[in-house]
Amino acid sequence: MASQALLQTLQNKAAQLRILSVRSTTEAGSGHPTSSCSAADIVATLFYSVMRYDPKKPKNPNNDRFVLSKGHAAPVLYAAWAEAGAFDPKEVLRLRTLDCDLEGHPTPRLDFVDVATGSLGQGLSAGIGLALNAKYLDHSSYRTYVLMGDGESVEGSVWEAAELARHFKLDNLCAIIDINRLGQSDPTMLQHDVDAYNARWSGFGWHAIEVDGHDINALLAAFDEATKMKARPTILLARTLKGKGVSFVEDKMDWHGKAFKKGEEADKALAELNKQLIPDAVAPQTRLPVTNGKTLGAARPLPPPDYSAKDSVATREAFGTALAKLGEVNPRVIALDADVKNSTFTDRFGKQFPERFFENFIAEQNMVGAAVGLASQGKIPFVATFACFLTRAYDFIRMAAISRSNVKLMGSHVGVSIGEDGPSQMGLEDIAMMAAQPGVVVLYPSDAVCTHWLTGLAAEHQGLVYIRTGRPKTPILYKNDERFTIGGSKILRQSGNDRVTVIAAGVTLFEALKAYDELAKQNVAIRVVDLYSIAPIDRATLLACARETHNTLITVEDHYAHGGIGDAVLSAVSAEGVKVHKMAVTEIAHSGKPDELVDRYGISARHIVEKVKKLAS
Repeated sequence: MASQALLQTLQNKAAQLRILSVRSTTEAGSGHPTSSCSAADIVATLFYSVMRYDPKKPKNPNNDRFVLSKGHAAPVLYAAWAEAGAFDPKEVLRLRTLDCDLEGHPTPRLDFVDVATGSLGQGLSAGIGLALNAKYLDHSSYRTYVLMGDGESVEGSVWEAAELARHFKLDNLCAIIDINRLGQSDPTMLQHDVDAYNARWSGFGWHAIEVDGHDINALLAAFDEATKMKARPTILLARTLKGKGVSFVEDKMDWHGKAFKKGEEADKALAELNKQLIPDAVAPQTRLPVTNGKTLGAARPLPPPDYSAKDSVATREAFGTALAKLGEVNPRVIALDADVKNSTFTDRFGKQFPERFFENFIAEQNMVGAAVGLASQGKIPFVATFACFLTRAYDFIRMAAISRSNVKLMGSHVGVSIGEDGPSQMGLEDIAMMAAQPGVVVLYPSDAVCTHWLTGLAAEHQGLVYIRTGRPKTPILYKNDERFTIGGSKILRQSGNDRVTVIAAGVTLFEALKAYDELAKQNVAIRVVDLYSIAPIDRATLLACARETHNTLITVEDHYAHGGIGDAVLSAVSAEGVKVHKMAVTEIAHSGKPDELVDRYGISARHIVEKVKKLAS
């Protein structure tokens, strides 16, 4: 049983959080005051009694971590940090304005936000990454708390996370569901049936605690119970009322995402909340973190590969080899896979560094979300699966970009060249998907040497990187000491008589080289460019090639026509009057032999030769 003084302190803080949430959203004219009010007692209990953290140093690696998965309740998060002393509480009145980083939903522009939230169902996955980092990598005592909404618990990604948290025995992870019963347009599916929530989460192997989310004494006891749990994550199922503390909106529909109007409405709400303040309440003392955990050594340069010019190696396999070598020289590099490690070849890293490898099974959303959490703590996570399966994690990738996360994605088995497995397994939209996100680097190596160096560059680059790899074995193009740059390209064939420039990457680069040889027999010279960096793109080289080849470029890619290499090149050069002719897959493919499919869908050497001759004539 907590002391009366502590209870008064926390009750007073909860009232202050509600007041600031109402004031800030009223001033902004938008936001979610009622969702903030339902969570205020939970947040006050955590921030001013349970969590250990330094509000002046939010990035302290020993701080307990807090993720607001129900990101629309950002006002209560900002109020909590302001009241803890992280910044002046007056700043919350600038909520949602262009010149203030207190945005409508939290982003890591703020030092106290580890991951961007707001797209519901993602916070728990990020929390798993934070908890994995503490338990298995840093061996730190910090705990991770994730506050979720009841509506978002319908998301499938939440249950992916529930499975993985149990599997990894994350007893340092505590989730809380703010069960306030009301969604945006309807009551939630289970409303206040807390027993049903308990059955679900207990069935997933979590230690579930039912609690009144407005009873601070009960919340303190529940959080204390969570700290004593071993080998299982804990979830607090907190029954709350949306709009708690403001009688005329409390537990009422149609108040989601509505600020109180300035004047009588807001004044009435604030008058009620101000009456809940306790004048003589003692100010809380922040519990500072315990310093522990291990320190990682500095990274060393990646050594060159040792491929022979006679080798033939799939780029997906070269990636696995490079990743294992990268693990040897950079202790911050970790790997996550989704039950395809023997196809992405991340198993090579996993066998060599089992403590830094996390098998996520077939849960791609959680894999990316956990990687974002891990990256927020200074790790360099490489996330691998078939390119087509990253599509189901695309919202997580989008939010990772908003987080400016340092995650590296590898998508294998791209294009029709994978062969007999058919269209469900063919990554044919991945370049468009990845390049659409601002600031994301998109790399597409064609041989093992290039793959090796691009994997190393991905680790060195600060930000989200996507590496596209193929299934077929391909010849070695480059010497082991060849150097590559993000934003670069390589001219593999050129002369002073080139009629057109053919730009390709991956398997189609080898088709372009075959076309070069065939056209040479017919005295038609072409230039061939390896566009291994798609975003950013080597505009200077492309324009120079265009100027020297009659302003005519041909792009050839094992990708759908929209949003791929062709569109990237077109965007780079079209303002200069360069003609770009795109050769790409234009229909849903069929099972078949790789060579048959590359030819059937118009991206083989034969088709390149025909296209060049048509343009040259």
